[in-house]
Amino acid sequence: MKLEFIRMQATDLDPILAIENEIYPYPWTHGNFLDSLKAGHHGWIARCGDTLVGYCLLQYIVDEAHLLNISIAKPYQGKGLGRALLDFAVEASRQHGSTVMLLEVRDSNIIAQTLYHAAGFNRTGERKHYYPAKQGREHAVLMELLL
Repeated sequence: MKLEFIRMQATDLDPILAIENEIYPYPWTHGNFLDSLKAGHHGWIARCGDTLVGYCLLQYIVDEAHLLNISIAKPYQGKGLGRALLDFAVEASRQHGSTVMLLEVRDSNIIAQTLYHAAGFNRTGERKHYYPAKQGREHAVLMELLL
């Protein structure tokens, strides 16, 4: 599948929210995405033809890139598109002048952690009780990639 990466616009939020609500038990809201875009964070959508298959949001702080959200629609998962989108985000961050990419991921999200490790990310710590969960809170795994 050939992916095209396009800057995220507020008009993209309806299909993004449809994906977000399908794949996450605690999805970002319309307000979360809109606030990120208004704050100047760099949002990107990934398209195959006319189909939006994924998206990511990056926040740049001095020489750090923070991967705030990266997601692939359920029918397109497991096809290498997540890795392609992650590679794009890494390269966009390098071009922006970042020297490190940081992220946090749910402790239970082993698939994402495996993807990040395969892309060269290292675990640097955790944030206890960071994410909401069905019962209580779940830890976040902190990861970084030197660019």
